[in-house]
Amino acid sequence: MTLDDARALDADDPLRGLRDRFALPEGIIYLDGNSLGPLPWITAERLDDLVHRQWGERLIRSWNEAGWTEAPTRIGDKIARLIGAAPGEVVATDSTSVCLFKLVSAAATLRDGAIAAQADGFPTDRYLAQTIAAQLGRPFRAVTDAGAALAPDVAVALLAEVDYRSGARLDMAALQARAAATGTHLVWDLSHSAGAVPIDLQAAGATLAVGCGYKYLNGGPGAPAFLHVGRPLQAMLPPVIAGWWAHDRPFDFSPEFRPASGITRFLSGTPPMLALAALEAGVDLMLEADATQLRDKGTALWTLFTDEVSRRCPSLVLRTPRDPAARGSHALFEHPHALAIVRAGIERGVIGDYRPTGLARFGITPMTLSYQDVWRAAAILGDVVNGEAWRDLRFQAGGVVT
Repeated sequence: MTLDDARALDADDPLRGLRDRFALPEGIIYLDGNSLGPLPWITAERLDDLVHRQWGERLIRSWNEAGWTEAPTRIGDKIARLIGAAPGEVVATDSTSVCLFKLVSAAATLRDGAIAAQADGFPTDRYLAQTIAAQLGRPFRAVTDAGAALAPDVAVALLAEVDYRSGARLDMAALQARAAATGTHLVWDLSHSAGAVPIDLQAAGATLAVGCGYKYLNGGPGAPAFLHVGRPLQAMLPPVIAGWWAHDRPFDFSPEFRPASGITRFLSGTPPMLALAALEAGVDLMLEADATQLRDKGTALWTLFTDEVSRRCPSLVLRTPRDPAARGSHALFEHPHALAIVRAGIERGVIGDYRPTGLARFGITPMTLSYQDVWRAAAILGDVVNGEAWRDLRFQAGGVVT
């Protein structure tokens, strides 16, 4: 493909207007939305209104007037539309780690048995599963294959639908069907799939899931996470953190805890409105886009980028499955000097990231990238690798690439 071919694809792109909705710096090709989504312009406008009018002028009255009280469930219902969940099954709250702790701990009360997590999954998932197992006096099992977690003696297994490094995607529906036979409760980590690939939790039979707000949902650094609990399970799971917002009637200020009957039993403390407002702006923007068009463009961009990188610099070895059904939306390349290559690329305006050991990661986000972007990014990476720009001592040491 030539640059003119890429320009022609951009001219016919029905999603091309979305790029202008983000505050992307001139001269930067941003391929790290899988780590931190870029800033939507509307987010700054909404935060300005919340700070100066809702908080600054209306003060505490905004809990009622501006809908602050309902924010976790209102935003949760919007996220539900992105992940194939029903209204009243998702709530925006806390961090990913806290939400995972809540659901894994709660699911472990449903039956005896081991707590399992992927041995090479995102470290937080393993840390939490292992800690919860120790707290409950349960065995912990680190599995190298997701199917190995589906054993009759495993009570709860924590699985990432899309691997944070390789981008490989698990077959959620197939694993849920196997889990139903063994009685294992699956808690899905959607951090690298929500907003990146089509998800239908209901169709897959998934009843427990947690996702991240600051990657593909563009909610800002450290944005609140979300958790999903299928309606039939909600009354069965105890609120592990019995905060006042998990109470059935929090503003009664009762000395006795009585958990809410629905999804709000999984809240904790007072909602962080500044962070939630930023997350809601990002989610609203994603809901404006046609999901089928996002999927098709994302697939085409990913293929163009990986084909061009592989053609221009064969020493970068693709470690992500090419089948769209078997991967997320980021691409992982292996190279002995991947960290220096990523650093050199950043200096030239191509922002990707790095994961140990020797892995360069590039996020392909159809809302903010054009065909010309990914073509140019591949060309710049080709120059960096083939011209050995990465050998410059400036790129051999320094801060981590996140």
